[in-house]
Amino acid sequence: ATLITYIREVLQPQLRPKYIARIGERMRLATVSRSYVPDVLLVHTMREPAPTLAMAEPLVADEPQLVEPLDEAVREPYIEIIARDSGDLVTLIELLSPANKVGDGRDQYLQKQTDLLATEANLVEIDLLGYGKPTVLARNVAITDPADWRYLVDISRAKPRTELEIYAIPLPQPLPKCRIPLLREDPDAVLDLQAVFTRSYDIGGYDLLIDYTQPPPVPLSEAEAAWLDAYLKEKELR
Repeated sequence: ATLITYIREVLQPQLRPKYIARIGERMRLATVSRSYVPDVLLVHTMREPAPTLAMAEPLVADEPQLVEPLDEAVREPYIEIIARDSGDLVTLIELLSPANKVGDGRDQYLQKQTDLLATEANLVEIDLLGYGKPTVLARNVAITDPADWRYLVDISRAKPRTELEIYAIPLPQPLPKCRIPLLREDPDAVLDLQAVFTRSYDIGGYDLLIDYTQPPPVPLSEAEAAWLDAYLKEKELR
């Protein structure tokens, strides 16, 4: 969630005073076939302590009911840009997670994507995973320039829906400064994705967490592997 927090931090000064960027979060449980947004993540109730009772005989626990445990909750944060005066959703920014690319999670994301396209809101999808089954709107577009792209950002403006703007990013290339559309009468905001990513990496201490002497967990092309090896050696990380 750190990256999406910094995305909002960068955008909010550009949006004031007409728009507000707010972070939302969907929670998906793998054994539950629907998504929901909790109103409260934690409730703490204070109660008076129960009186101590003298036990005449040992207590015997009641038999519990055995049920299948829920899988770990998957949290999916996103950013909504809201018109301050009307409260209308103007732009939805989705930062794709691994859960959006497989199984029920992918199906649910695609349905949400379809629902959003039927509204008057813009959609921005950011896929920095570099692996998995394509989920963004540009999944059906034959992208040939550059042919070796690995990351993808696409933008679907509410009007017209006939065009799709894309940033196709090869591994060696810095992440782009992306347009973030607002209402048609207003200029786009700009998201410096590389700056936001770098800040998240630095603050998160990922240089201490990642063992760069090991191969990456995703397959690379021969050209990508050669570039990565040379880059890490130049930085004295391998």
